[in-house]
Amino acid sequence: MTGGKGQAVRWIIAAVFIANVASTLADRQPHVVFILADDFGWYDVGYHGSEIRTPNLDRLSAGGVRLENYYVQPLCTPSRNQLMTGRYQIHTGMQHQIIWPCQPYCVPLDEKLLPQLMKEAGYGTHMVGKWHLGMYKKDCLPTRRGFDSYFGYLTGSEDYFTHIRCYQNSSLNLTRCALDLRDGEEVATGYKGVYSTELLSQRAISIIERHNSQKPLFLYVALQAVHSPLQVPERYVAPYSFIKDTNRRLYAGMVSAMDEAVGNITLALQKGGLWNNTVLVFSTDNGGQTLSGGSNWPLRGRKWSLWEGGVHGVGFVASPLLKQPGTVNRKLIHISDWLPTLVGLAGGSTKGTKPLDGFNVWNTISKGFASPRVELLHNIDPLYNDIAPCKFSFFFSPTFRDSWANSSFNVSVHAAIRSSSWKLLTGYPGCDVWFPRPGDNTSESSSSKVDQLKPVMLFNIEKDPEERNEVSAQFPKVVNHLLSRLEQHQRHARPINFPDDDPRCDPGPTGAWGPWA
Repeated sequence: MTGGKGQAVRWIIAAVFIANVASTLADRQPHVVFILADDFGWYDVGYHGSEIRTPNLDRLSAGGVRLENYYVQPLCTPSRNQLMTGRYQIHTGMQHQIIWPCQPYCVPLDEKLLPQLMKEAGYGTHMVGKWHLGMYKKDCLPTRRGFDSYFGYLTGSEDYFTHIRCYQNSSLNLTRCALDLRDGEEVATGYKGVYSTELLSQRAISIIERHNSQKPLFLYVALQAVHSPLQVPERYVAPYSFIKDTNRRLYAGMVSAMDEAVGNITLALQKGGLWNNTVLVFSTDNGGQTLSGGSNWPLRGRKWSLWEGGVHGVGFVASPLLKQPGTVNRKLIHISDWLPTLVGLAGGSTKGTKPLDGFNVWNTISKGFASPRVELLHNIDPLYNDIAPCKFSFFFSPTFRDSWANSSFNVSVHAAIRSSSWKLLTGYPGCDVWFPRPGDNTSESSSSKVDQLKPVMLFNIEKDPEERNEVSAQFPKVVNHLLSRLEQHQRHARPINFPDDDPRCDPGPTGAWGPWA
């Protein structure tokens, strides 16, 4: 074999070899689809007994692994921050509240995010939905933090049909309503009237349909649903005429629309031939907001609080790659664990990150092994204020004296930590109400009939998931140990970054929310 023919044959052999290697690599590296719901409460999914119908979530989770000891943060930005960094929010300076539209900060730019690590592992990385991790300058945008493509909202609380976000700030004397929808880094117009749950799921499906199956896919779908405002096409509400509470009825329709979207995304994966090599994760970002139709029954509290109702999240994994499908997992898992877990599945490396607080829990989920996580810091926020405090909540007396007043950790600070079955709360944890089961005849909320809130409270969450039996007096050694752990965490915390609003954020009467610095 000589000359041009020999060269051509060698090129053909090389091309076939490269194609086989690429195919083998794609088979070895699973596609990863992460769906994040917004404000989805513990009692808002069918398999927890809800009156709201979620057939797709029920079916997917029943064939996968339901994560029943899974924790998130009590607010939008903190959960997304920990998902993307694998680090507690005290280590990124973002332990207080959320990022408001005019605040000039974002997840620190020296943090290496999950999509960057997946990209380094050879993945195509795409994001659809709510970012809410800062956008005051272009370097903060999803497309500058590791995503090949982005379509969605940069802030939160948009109108589901107009995609306009209104923001009022008295200190700036600013009240502004402007479009918040981007395609890449450009303002996305022409979508007015398209319901966002359907708009975002359609874009996710389009990405799946266009994706080259030879390349591993990382798709992050951060749905706006089911966050307020309570808006949904009537066809989703019609089946819930039996729900008397208007907010709950609208919310139920929004959940049904979200459930349908998850089903459609899964169907697209199956039709595209990707499903057999896909790991799909579903998670809420925080507990349900009872002010907007959500329910965490029978858990105590709600979104914005450190009670179980604010942080005990709905989550599951669905995948043909699971070794023990159809199981309920009760091992301790946290939203910060997804970064090392998914990067590990991808065959990637986390060496480029700062020290992680998350653990690789794939063997815990897939095989039922013990969780490497034995402790979980919920948060430490010295600036905490509850913007929607409970009408029925009791605040502890500032003159209350107890055995831990001289602790090295300031027990007036809003904080919570979990160790094994124990959970310690200090300061005011947020709305402490047990909201009744939806549909109960009474609209009354119930506070503790036994104990007033105290600066230090201890619960055995395994035995008392509703946090009704406060036992700090019976277990002082446990309290002292957990207070010392809080003190150690606080010692290594970054200063809180929560800047005043920047007047330059004003998008003007015809502009759109986006980078201004």
